[in-house]
Amino acid sequence: MSAQSSPRMRVSAFAPASIGNVSLGFDILGAALKPIDGTQLGDVVSVESADEFALDVVGRFAHKLPGAVSDNIVAHAYHFFADKMQQQGLDCPAVKMQLSKNLPIGSGLGSSASSIVAALDALNQFFDSPFDADSLLLMMGELEGQISGSIHYDNVAPCYLGGMTLMVEQGDKVATQLPVFDNWYWVSCYSGLSVSTAAARNILPKSVSMADTIKFGRQLGVFVDALHRQDQALAAAMMTDVIAEPYRKSLLPGFDESRTFAMQHGALAFGISGSGPTVFAVTNNLADAQQIQQYLADNYIQNDDGFSHICNLDLNGSTVVKG
Repeated sequence: MSAQSSPRMRVSAFAPASIGNVSLGFDILGAALKPIDGTQLGDVVSVESADEFALDVVGRFAHKLPGAVSDNIVAHAYHFFADKMQQQGLDCPAVKMQLSKNLPIGSGLGSSASSIVAALDALNQFFDSPFDADSLLLMMGELEGQISGSIHYDNVAPCYLGGMTLMVEQGDKVATQLPVFDNWYWVSCYSGLSVSTAAARNILPKSVSMADTIKFGRQLGVFVDALHRQDQALAAAMMTDVIAEPYRKSLLPGFDESRTFAMQHGALAFGISGSGPTVFAVTNNLADAQQIQQYLADNYIQNDDGFSHICNLDLNGSTVVKG
């Protein structure tokens, strides 16, 4: 069998940045971000027909990626997708791909997940959707696991599905979308430094106390219930990290001072985005969000690579444009 696509068709997919863990949900909770000023915070991958595989890399953080095409995550995504197609008895002709790398690597914003989601979603659409959404999400998690060393969906799931997602991982069901608060602003600030996921995991203890385990479970259960009942105060009160933040914050210069300022100026919660160094503050007041964003831009950002945005949650997730 063969998968068909229009000879001159071009498919582009945008995949948003994401917050892994969301403080209280280590590896099992994630949220997609959308700056309120219209900034495209996420990677874009395009696919078109070609005689042989090719990949171009552009964008603000393109220079941070490996120089060899064979080492690029999008090239890995194409070959991974082609293998999955062949396992289904389908041909996967060569394509030309372009990655617009708008997210910094090692930022805690789901940079690798964004590239993977955009690449696999674009390829799937280009070849007339041989995989359904559940299968594609499983593939996204598998590919990220090959790169990061372990499979976890707290970035790829919200990046692909949008909104806030809770990992289910039962059978073919990977994640479920949770209710959200429409009036919450998520101030996200990347310091410009790089923290590898491996380093951020190595700093964690190998075991968790019974007391912290019970608190983790209670917080997550109460948080999900509060979302469904739209109890903002209770949901925000649960957004503290007893698993990773006490250890990882040592990798983030200015973290304690930034949290103190945010919590004293209207933040409902403050935490580390994924493995860091990006931090986020949640508030239900735009003026407070603007004040916190300005403080973080002035005091938390360490170099010219850093940036700060006031965001809502991106409810659409990965979006595809054909033509």
